[in-house]
Amino acid sequence: MKSSKQTRQIISVIYRPIIFFLIVTFCSMGISFAQNLTPLRSHSEQCIKIVSTLEHYHYLGKKLDKVISAHIYDRYLKSLDPTRQLFTQEDMDEIGRYKYRFDRDLKQGNLHPAYEIFNLYLSRSVLRLEYILDLSKSWATDMDFATDDVILIHNETRPFQKKLKDLYPLWKDELKNHIITLKLDNQANDKISESLKKIYTNRLKRLAQTNTNDVFQIFMNSVTTSFDPHTQYFAPRVSEDFDIHMSLSLEGIGAVLQTEYEYTKVVRLIPKGPADKSHLLMPGDKIIGVGQGRDGELKDTIGERIDDVVKLIRGPKNTYVRLKIIPAKQVDSTTTISIKRDKVKLEEQSAKKKIVTLTQGDRDFKIGIIEIPNFYIDFAAYHRGDKTYKSTTKDVQKILFELKQENIDGVIVDLRDNGGGSLKESNDLTGLFLKSGPTVQIKTKHRISRLYDEDPSIEYTGPLVVLINRMSASASEIFAGAIKDYHRGIIVGTKSFGKGTVQELKPLGDGKLKLTSAKFYRVSGESTQHMGVVPDLKYPQIYKIEDTGESSLDGALLWDTIPKTRYSAYRSLAPVYKTLAEKYQKRVQKDPGMIYLKKRIELTRQVNTQKTLSLNLARRREKIDLYTSQELENENQYRAALGEKPLKSLDDEGIKLKASKEIMMEQTQSVMANFIMAAGKLGYIW
Repeated sequence: MKSSKQTRQIISVIYRPIIFFLIVTFCSMGISFAQNLTPLRSHSEQCIKIVSTLEHYHYLGKKLDKVISAHIYDRYLKSLDPTRQLFTQEDMDEIGRYKYRFDRDLKQGNLHPAYEIFNLYLSRSVLRLEYILDLSKSWATDMDFATDDVILIHNETRPFQKKLKDLYPLWKDELKNHIITLKLDNQANDKISESLKKIYTNRLKRLAQTNTNDVFQIFMNSVTTSFDPHTQYFAPRVSEDFDIHMSLSLEGIGAVLQTEYEYTKVVRLIPKGPADKSHLLMPGDKIIGVGQGRDGELKDTIGERIDDVVKLIRGPKNTYVRLKIIPAKQVDSTTTISIKRDKVKLEEQSAKKKIVTLTQGDRDFKIGIIEIPNFYIDFAAYHRGDKTYKSTTKDVQKILFELKQENIDGVIVDLRDNGGGSLKESNDLTGLFLKSGPTVQIKTKHRISRLYDEDPSIEYTGPLVVLINRMSASASEIFAGAIKDYHRGIIVGTKSFGKGTVQELKPLGDGKLKLTSAKFYRVSGESTQHMGVVPDLKYPQIYKIEDTGESSLDGALLWDTIPKTRYSAYRSLAPVYKTLAEKYQKRVQKDPGMIYLKKRIELTRQVNTQKTLSLNLARRREKIDLYTSQELENENQYRAALGEKPLKSLDDEGIKLKASKEIMMEQTQSVMANFIMAAGKLGYIW
């Protein structure tokens, strides 16, 4: 006599394919299991306004044509089905008729094709989640985790499956991979089953809450981002909380986020904010769950609107938020971190100084370091004529005066992780190191203008090194680019972010349109857009380029040039570069910190270049254990070189991230010392 459990298993095995065959058949007959959403008249009217505004005011000056229509079509499909698990080639053959007609439809306010595509996406998403939910009921007995199956990591490159029935194996593998990640978190089977039911049921509920305004928002952003990724439409609901969406800055942890397909991705960290100081989160990490308190239950956030994720992460000061993330450095695993919420303190965002004494050869060098987290100004006080207003330039001017009193030999300006800020401050700060002249060119559709330093006085005339990294953006790039073009100092570090565009906000009824209206160019005529500022002396790249910076954004405006403007550069520093590069290369071959960093970067590269993930649990565990042991070995080799005790585990992730910044600064101090000596021998006078 079979047990009731065995009987249920037999029935499940026999009838599940029949049940889903019927579902497939009904769907192919046009029967929808989800609501049928349609556009409102107000959407059509707003659509016409958006298209007209884009054509008249966007920097590119483009008209909506067949080429842009194809871009809109591709972006829309990619936003709905980035992993190609929902639409089939049969679907593409059917909806492909819309690819080159969006230009005409949008100008007329015809949104029905967009809604037809979305309704197909919605019904297919429901089918996928219901199928996964059904599989999750008996995964413990039906799934084999010892096979040689694999799943694609970069699955947006795979071809569309021919028919609907071909999608089911993809959905099953997706569930299997999800279960493996939970098993790797050491969750028990019953806990995993409970989690799966809750997660996929909640995702179904979120789908059911989709309304016509959501469809309009999603589609119109496929339209706007077809011009460039910084041009966005904010619907009325979003506009109510616009500050969050404009900067995506979270009060709770100090992070800049954006939506990337179904994930919430960390773009950058606010310097000196809670996340930055925790050393637990980094750009490129994807947030897939949020919990309250140190041990609060994690809520699945895959597929959540970014404003809803923001609300989960924000909270009262001194409380904790837990984040489940897919780390940028190890995409085949997940980890859960805890960050204490706090507000970014204004005094911590201000420019700060430090003086270090470095012995190199038979000489001591006194070096002043100025850390600038962002370019800030109290505009309210400035506009009312208050001479005591606070700003980056005023604070740095005071610091430079104090450093000169200390008889420093050189100055390092640290712009790492500085995401920009006030354009005025970038211009004024540059003026502290130059006699006078233009600092940046700004090109709109119709003209080129320039910002100038008109004050011939110089606050600091000595040796200058500017330290940048991948997170140095916008105003930071303007400053670094000007120092480089004027040959006023040496730029060291890694290629900067590449944010060289200007956005302005235009109200459209109850909504808003943020569009790109201008582009920044250096005085040399080179754009800072896309390429960023390339340092004179390059350090190893810690951040994953594919996940960070302007070049990682789909459709970002490209680098180009305009005629250079007239400016009086200092004597070329090219002869110094060769000396610095030679000494740097010799030093890094033996320097424990640089050896450590290179090994760590190589480990991360090996993980991130994987094209597939194994669906064999034992192999996944072995791979993660191997990576962890290699990381620990590298960490302890570095600590041994410093005379420190070895670690038993890598629980304290903060040690590595903190060490990275310190190592780079140590290298920069040596570069400064060699710069002073080389420039002195070559007779440079500032």
